[in-house]
Amino acid sequence: MSAIPIPATKAISGTAFATLLLIALMMGSNHVAARIAFNYGADVATAVVFRSTVTAVVLVAIISVQRVRVRFTARHRRMLPAIGLLVGVQSLCLYSAVARLPVALALLAFNTYPMWTALWSLILYRQKPEQAMLLASPVILVGLALALDVFGATSGLGAQGQWAQIGAGVAFALAAAGTFGLALVLTQHEAGDVDGRVRTATTMTMAGLVGLATVVAQGGFHLPQAAPGWGGLLALTFLYGTAFTIMFTVLPRLGVVGNSAIMNVEPVWALVMAWLVLGQTIATIQVVGALLVVGAVIWLGLRKR
Repeated sequence: MSAIPIPATKAISGTAFATLLLIALMMGSNHVAARIAFNYGADVATAVVFRSTVTAVVLVAIISVQRVRVRFTARHRRMLPAIGLLVGVQSLCLYSAVARLPVALALLAFNTYPMWTALWSLILYRQKPEQAMLLASPVILVGLALALDVFGATSGLGAQGQWAQIGAGVAFALAAAGTFGLALVLTQHEAGDVDGRVRTATTMTMAGLVGLATVVAQGGFHLPQAAPGWGGLLALTFLYGTAFTIMFTVLPRLGVVGNSAIMNVEPVWALVMAWLVLGQTIATIQVVGALLVVGAVIWLGLRKR
């Protein structure tokens, strides 16, 4: 994920639940499509530019058609570019993780972002973590350790060999989680009163510019070299853009504002899709770890506030 949702606090209808589930499935599929694009020559920055630019254009069109009133305070003008920059970095880091790790494991490491959110809230706004977060964090970390096979027991590589293989990917995923957590905190405190469509359009525009700057720095676009890669690039752009368009146009009409715990099934769906499409498999104990992480994050999302 790379929207900036504000957690919902009330029960949702069956239609809203199904819509949220659809968004989660599309986001999980987006990352599988990204891996296909990477396998055929596309690079991370190119993918970020394509998906962010198209999503921004679509949202700007919706804002125009719906005549959404766009009004920024001085604080918004300062903070929205910073939030967009963070999301741009997060996008590059998460796709870099997806390019290096099995898709589901990259998303599981990224799913540590609730802990980063609590940490940034403590550092920046002196908000102490809730008891639920303190209880869930060890479960998330244990589950992640099992899923990543940090000691190399399942792979047979040993700890040193395993980390030589997964270290860079895990570092990118955790960097994505950290920057996303910071973006969430800044959004909640500094830009939560901006219309979600407008906020996401500005965020996607900035993320696209970050991706474009990276493309320029590396000497140009790296496009897919075969038809499956183009299919992956087009699919990730369509899935990502459609998911966020639904999130900020359909969900408000269904009485849902922002995120919901059900959207955290994304790594589980990515695990299934990566197995079916990419042939990626992980050991049973890693699946158990994955379910611990997802279960803990969903529990956090469902807790009473």
